[in-house]
Amino acid sequence: MDAQDGDGAPEVLPPPPPVPPDTVPLEAEPEHAPATMKKKAVRVPMGRRGLGSKGQKIPLLTNHFKVNVTNVDGHFFHYSVSVFYEDGRPVDGKGVGRRVIDRVQETYDTELAGKDLAYDGEKSLFTVGPLPRKKMEFTVVIEDVSSNRNNGNCNPSSPNENDRKRQRRPYQSKTFKVEISFAAQIPMQAIANALRGQESENFQEAVRVLDIILRQHAAKQGCLLVRQSFFHNDPRNFADVGGGVLGCRGFHSSFRTTQGGMSLNMDVSTTMIIQPGPVVDFLIANQNVKDPFSIDWAKAKRTLKNLRIKIHPSNAEYRITGLSENPCKEQTFSLKQRARDDEGEAQALELTVYDYFVNYRHIELRYSGDLPCINVGKPKRPTYFPLELCSLLSLQRYTKALTTFQRASLVEKSRQKPQERMRVLSDALKVNNYDAEPMLRSCGISISTNFTQVEGRVLPPPRLKFGNGEEFFPRNGRWNINNKKLVEPTKIERWAVVNFSARCDVRGLVRDLIRIGETKGIHIEPPFDVFDEQPQYRRAPPPIRVEKIFEQIQSKLPGAPQFLLCLLPDRKNCDIYGPWKRKNLADFGIVTQCMAPTRVNDQYLTNVILKINAKLGGLNSVLAIEHSSSIPLISKVPTLILGMDVSHGSPGHSDIPSIAAVVSSRQWPLISRYRASVRSQSPKVEMMASLFKRVSDTEDDGIIRELLLDFYVSSGKRKPEQIIIFRDGVSESQFNQVLNIELDQIIEACKFLDENWSPKFVVIVAQKNHHTKFFQSGSPENVPPGTVIDNKICHPRNNDFYLCAHAGMIGTTRPTHYHVLLDQVGFSADELQELVHSLSYVYQRSTTAISVVAPVCYAHLAATQVGTFIKFEDTSETSSSHGGMTSAGAVPVPQLPKLQENVCSSMFFV
Repeated sequence: MDAQDGDGAPEVLPPPPPVPPDTVPLEAEPEHAPATMKKKAVRVPMGRRGLGSKGQKIPLLTNHFKVNVTNVDGHFFHYSVSVFYEDGRPVDGKGVGRRVIDRVQETYDTELAGKDLAYDGEKSLFTVGPLPRKKMEFTVVIEDVSSNRNNGNCNPSSPNENDRKRQRRPYQSKTFKVEISFAAQIPMQAIANALRGQESENFQEAVRVLDIILRQHAAKQGCLLVRQSFFHNDPRNFADVGGGVLGCRGFHSSFRTTQGGMSLNMDVSTTMIIQPGPVVDFLIANQNVKDPFSIDWAKAKRTLKNLRIKIHPSNAEYRITGLSENPCKEQTFSLKQRARDDEGEAQALELTVYDYFVNYRHIELRYSGDLPCINVGKPKRPTYFPLELCSLLSLQRYTKALTTFQRASLVEKSRQKPQERMRVLSDALKVNNYDAEPMLRSCGISISTNFTQVEGRVLPPPRLKFGNGEEFFPRNGRWNINNKKLVEPTKIERWAVVNFSARCDVRGLVRDLIRIGETKGIHIEPPFDVFDEQPQYRRAPPPIRVEKIFEQIQSKLPGAPQFLLCLLPDRKNCDIYGPWKRKNLADFGIVTQCMAPTRVNDQYLTNVILKINAKLGGLNSVLAIEHSSSIPLISKVPTLILGMDVSHGSPGHSDIPSIAAVVSSRQWPLISRYRASVRSQSPKVEMMASLFKRVSDTEDDGIIRELLLDFYVSSGKRKPEQIIIFRDGVSESQFNQVLNIELDQIIEACKFLDENWSPKFVVIVAQKNHHTKFFQSGSPENVPPGTVIDNKICHPRNNDFYLCAHAGMIGTTRPTHYHVLLDQVGFSADELQELVHSLSYVYQRSTTAISVVAPVCYAHLAATQVGTFIKFEDTSETSSSHGGMTSAGAVPVPQLPKLQENVCSSMFFV
């Protein structure tokens, strides 16, 4: 993409003469190069221009712990590590590496000059100061390799053979060769420079070494490591969330550079693990069946593959490779017998696995006879064990998507009030005792056990405007609309109810909906009809059910309805939802509202009314400042606000395309009305691919063009002179791509419409996925809504701030971390923070401030809803969807159906 890489001279020519420093070179462009791809500087995230000052000051504590670094003159030495078996094959099994390197350190301490090693478990090893030689080779022997995570090397061909070996020689030993060779050296000075706001290229590397030291510290305690989190094998930290899955609570820890120096950010973290214990208990729970004889073994085989088990009574450990074709009583194998005399050959005896364990090993089997055996061998040389002798080891991650029920259970069980979270973190720091970690000590690093004190400011809430000119100040991030009219109510004259076998009093529901609509200023006529699903289709596949009910609707309705109310039989996200939304929005252009009428009361119906009104083009409330056109820097200059998000398929479904959604504000000077444009793209790709999509010299089929044209038409033929972009879901390592790839596409889309048009841009990334939390000292309450923090623990140079816009009602509030990457408009810190705060109050679905700006929330909703269109199309049982990862971008991406013209500019996603 970078055009400046394009034009290198052939090597045979003499070097060019020196160029004066102020010369701007011209570049030969490819024939079709767009205007914006001419030579240009690479954009980098902007620096901070100042701190905000508005709001009521509030002292806070945060889960950053100060790190003191004294040894800044030394160097980390980076070595690359290769581990081989005796015969020269490389070792690829995870988990072996750490044991091998530990043994190298024990055995060759003198040759290593007594150095402590920080090993990442794979190919990199770090020391403080150099090892005696640049390349070193070692040989080590490790006993009982079969009990580590890689059993592929002891390979017993039958239970008996393995057993005899075990009796003759209790441990199998294995020889490894290790090569350690110098790769690079990293000055510790890089850390000191970063603390002064000067990022050198070695800084990320130096911090990575510190993070590896913490990971190794956790690994030595037998923890499960997941990126920068670690989980102890302590049943007190396990919470059963159903289906044989446990939530396991652990800790995230990472080093951060901040304005106040370096800190260790430590937080409570949760991962999902498989329920340890008997394999059969796990399968019964996982498949929700009564007994082992009801288990679906094809499904069980997929679920169990690669899990690690322990065998009773020998306690040997293996990895599951599959299941036997036949039940234990019928599955045979060849048992080699010792010859009776010296001359004779060993006789092979055909035996069932069941007979072998019961008659030869004298192990009682209660129920395994009629069930498949667990196979831990190679495809050509299986090794079988009866099911009831196998137990799953603890701390094995469960990586599939959780069900709605599991997710709800996890949320409920992992909540922690602020004070409890602080206590757990304080205890963890004491238990970890990082000051005793030898590598940290040799770097001169000590970590405080006190929470860092910061100063926050509580911004006042924006004033809201409702119907009849009524204005209102929210309190504690919430407002009540019981006696208020909506600011722009719609009229609903043509509508119908579709009932997918939901058990409820439909007439009563309709009556209540009309009554509550009236109190909000919405006039709702009685529905044209109620279409009940015919009983014979209730068990049909979801798309068929939708098709059949639409046949009824089309035969009876005189014309297209304004909207359809759809009653789902169970939870909101049931299987009908995707096909139903697709049929309505893409095929017919009908706005639809789904509800699962299980617990219906006036509060619930009020929320439904808010959504219907917003979808049909009404407005529930607006900010007083947008109504009076007094938003700083926005009300006076046509301004487009974009929210951008990419949603990815659930874990294990690597072939489901990612969905990119961009929502855009319309009808400037409003900032409360939005529309969405959504496209599919390659799975797991975070950068948006179709912002600008040149089809021909005059045609661009990208997302941005569609949204720019809508803004122009809906805002009185005004082009936006300012474009404010809120980008969700990218990490710091991707900021430069957002600034240089995505923003370039947006600029190209603008230039494609009008070569001379150069709007000003503001680019802000919103991150929820971080581990910084804030606490009120001595108070059990969460921080008040509107709390903003832009000092001390923020970035030493970049322009970032934390905002808790919402009232955290349960658990501990998670602030949103906003990074301002670019600001060509020239907002002051206060103006920008107030704008972001205000945009947390324009979310039309709720009567509370939300935790992240509305355009980002809407983009997420639009991506998720349109993503359900393709969820049920031949992707459910494809071969690669069961944990098989394909490389990003390798799959042809099914295109999403286009939404009908009359709904694509609506807020169909709310």
